[in-house]
Amino acid sequence: MNFFDKIGDTIAPLARKLGENRYLSVLRDAFMLSFPLTMFGSIVVVINNLPFFNDQTKALLSNLFGNGQSATMSIMTVFVTFGIGYYLCRSYDVEGIFGGAVSFASFLILTPFMVTSAKGEEVTGVLSLDRLGAKGMFIGMISAFLAAEIYTRITKKGWQIKMPASVPPAVSKSFAALIPAILTLSVFLVINAVATGLFKVNMHDIVYQVIQAPLTGLGSSLPATLIALFFVQFLWFFGLHGQIIVNSVMDPIWNTLMLENLEAYKAGKELPHIITKPFMEVFTVGLGGSGMTLAVVILMAFVLKKKQYQDVGRLALAPGIFNVNEPVIFGLPIVLNPTILIPWVIAPLIVTTLNYLVMAAGIVPAPTGVSVPWTVPIFFSGMLATNSVLGGVLQIVDFVIVAIVWYPFLRVLDKQLDSAL
Repeated sequence: MNFFDKIGDTIAPLARKLGENRYLSVLRDAFMLSFPLTMFGSIVVVINNLPFFNDQTKALLSNLFGNGQSATMSIMTVFVTFGIGYYLCRSYDVEGIFGGAVSFASFLILTPFMVTSAKGEEVTGVLSLDRLGAKGMFIGMISAFLAAEIYTRITKKGWQIKMPASVPPAVSKSFAALIPAILTLSVFLVINAVATGLFKVNMHDIVYQVIQAPLTGLGSSLPATLIALFFVQFLWFFGLHGQIIVNSVMDPIWNTLMLENLEAYKAGKELPHIITKPFMEVFTVGLGGSGMTLAVVILMAFVLKKKQYQDVGRLALAPGIFNVNEPVIFGLPIVLNPTILIPWVIAPLIVTTLNYLVMAAGIVPAPTGVSVPWTVPIFFSGMLATNSVLGGVLQIVDFVIVAIVWYPFLRVLDKQLDSAL
């Protein structure tokens, strides 16, 4: 057994357990539930803010179509909390739809129904969009997981009202959910009463200050991003889907940063973050899939001399344009191929560092918070994410850098095939 086999045998079980973890799987599925809605909201934002529109046109479009974004991306926490309750209850073989509703209601119980007007007056009986979006994301996830766990455990104990078989199923399920729902919601009502009555605070602000702000601060830093990206590449090298494993941990942070950028962009303020979900999608996966392999595919197809590599490159070219790169990962192969381990890991780290620095310097705009489908080809995805042609130009520069880093190692592969023959 060689060195890489030993490492693979060591990390594979750990990575598999992480990927199959109940809570991480539920969190991933909950975010995917909101994906079509956030995508619709992103399209609306892009149309409303096309760069060749003047401010008056943008204001008019925002007034006419702004609800498309407000009802989707701005209240993303609503969909995530419902999804967590639904999928977690289903994972325990408990009716999911009621679990989702109870989880969402539990989140709302902890949410202040009050906003402060521009004049400093407190207006009650209303919800602030930021509580349902970026600012409420972590309290939403925590309350949804806790509510679904309580609801499931009470249900499993059989504390239910059982109706006769002649009663329609919808009515019977509603009565079965009655006691678990009341008890679960009562727990959150007491928590909220203690927080607001005794300590004069709300749980949103506590969680935001103690948990969310530090985590998003860490997640938006370049070192933390490079560590996450390193593990994506490292896990893929051993045939494990690094994107799914790492993103299941980092997505809540990156999505929250994305929403904060979007809110600032809509308000015409300076974007607070560079690292966001669109940054990680567009300027890493958006260059040919995990590992930024579009440049690799083109080199294989048109530069390398051996027919074996040319065939794999040409086969992988069409999927690679749309950022699907399994053909090259397993066809080159990249998996367990020590010759290309260095460029596979190093190229994304170099490119990501460059992208961060040029955005921090203001040379290229940071992603606005618009969610771009990961299958959008290079250059176009960069423009959509940043609302600037410079975003597309930066992707082309990234492409060239990846090709330069990879080329010597691909030449070694070419020569190795010669010696093998």
